[in-house]
Amino acid sequence: MSSPAADVVGLLTVRGQSLAVAESLTGGLVAAEITSVPGASKAFRGSVTAYATELKHVVLGVDADLLAARGAVDPQVARQMAAGVRAALGADWGIATTGVAGPEPQDGQPVGTVFVAVCGPSGPGAGSASGGKVEALRLNGDRAEIRRESVRSVLALLLEELADEHSGNERAQDTERNGGF
Repeated sequence: MSSPAADVVGLLTVRGQSLAVAESLTGGLVAAEITSVPGASKAFRGSVTAYATELKHVVLGVDADLLAARGAVDPQVARQMAAGVRAALGADWGIATTGVAGPEPQDGQPVGTVFVAVCGPSGPGAGSASGGKVEALRLNGDRAEIRRESVRSVLALLLEELADEHSGNERAQDTERNGGF
């Protein structure tokens, strides 16, 4: 039975595309999940675990004013993390996780508040990935469960965007073949 990580690696490998990961609350679990797939090196560029808030700015280029005003647990922070790791590691796709796994609230956000993001290639047929996509999650469970579900959710969001990109490209090709109609 295939896993989301295996599906991601398979799709990216077939397309000749690459992936970079920025993680906060998941602390490397997304990268570990991806690298557990045989052949992951064909698609996986690497990851940045920016657990400390200032590293999100210094390493990933997240806007310092945004971090000061909203904290690290914010949808725009997740979006900028995904875009930043994509640029920093030279990947076609960047994904990111930020949130509160517990045991205490952070940045005024309750435990279980998580944002996952994807940023992909821009251009025609790239779907929403060109500007990035963020999903807000409100997760229940203990720290380990919240982190595991965050990994599952960011991989599911990437798979959704990969499917959207592929169907967008097919639509563009069909339009060309049909004389623009």
